[in-house]
Amino acid sequence: MVKGSIKNSIFAWGWTLSVFLLVSYLLCIAFGVLAPERFHMHQAWAPLLPWFEWLTLSGFLAGAVGSFLYGWYIALIAVPLHRFFQARFS
Repeated sequence: MVKGSIKNSIFAWGWTLSVFLLVSYLLCIAFGVLAPERFHMHQAWAPLLPWFEWLTLSGFLAGAVGSFLYGWYIALIAVPLHRFFQARFS
């Protein structure tokens, strides 16, 4: 197996996780708009996303940006940790 640079791994995982979380966020918002109120999922997103407000443009954009940035945050922390432990235990 050829080892890529840590920068390439962070970029690959950053984009992968960011797009995954953004799509998940958009699906949850769409579900919340289409489903009855008792099935809304915005209560799950609200504590995790600063400035998120249900059904406002600014809240929607804040949630989308926050979801995307969480992917990069995870990649920046997880990839170096994974490489460290992989090198240590393999």
